[in-house]
Amino acid sequence: MKTKFLKLKSSGARIQVVEAGKGKDLLFLHGAGGHLPNDPLVAALATRYRVVAPLLPGYGDSGGEDDLRDMLDVALHALDVLEALKLRKPIVVGHSMGGMIAAEMAAIAHTEIEKLCLLAPAGLWLDDHPIADIFSKLPYELPGLLFHDAEAGQKLLASGGNMEDPEFLKQFLVMNARRLGMAGKMLFPIPDRGLAQRLHRITAKTLIVWGREDVLIPPVYGDAFKKAISKSKFVRIAKAGHAVGQEKPAAVLRAIRNHF
Repeated sequence: MKTKFLKLKSSGARIQVVEAGKGKDLLFLHGAGGHLPNDPLVAALATRYRVVAPLLPGYGDSGGEDDLRDMLDVALHALDVLEALKLRKPIVVGHSMGGMIAAEMAAIAHTEIEKLCLLAPAGLWLDDHPIADIFSKLPYELPGLLFHDAEAGQKLLASGGNMEDPEFLKQFLVMNARRLGMAGKMLFPIPDRGLAQRLHRITAKTLIVWGREDVLIPPVYGDAFKKAISKSKFVRIAKAGHAVGQEKPAAVLRAIRNHF
């Protein structure tokens, strides 16, 4: 994996971009937690695609978060990034919050995005199936919320550190505060910014992927996305939680290759 920086003409924002692999272009949009170091999903996708993964403002070394006020600003920012990257009809893949952004992009620019993969996307709200408030969770609660295998998930989230080490925990909380400050514009208090009224505009060939054991955003939300997007297929992956791409990267890669 390598890192480069992109300066947007529209806003002047400096955006960090991770690249890996060769092949057809694939744009990857991360979730509220950002990129994991040596992310297993990015690594798997890079075996078959040229993966281009920009970090949202507020994440890593990407700036410009103060200029993004709401979901529309974020979606248009992502479209500006897509245009600036000059990718050739990429598959647009988004996980969780990134899936919400990807769906908004496809609804707005529905003639420009032809292939869309949503990995356990946020963006809808079902009263009978409320989504847990990640902003109220402590770090030790996250692995069980995001992963089917909580022990393995803790190791991935800590990325070599120790969640019980006070110094590591302090650094984690400081970094997480900036990320969640950006994510809160889309997800707090609930992850509903009217996407349900726009999903019908998506004309892209769409793959929806969910972990069967997702306890953060249960798979019933996948059924709702499937019903709302006309050209869509819904795939459930066993023994995977919300971080389906990190737990089962090979299965997610296989689903993408089979669909596109």
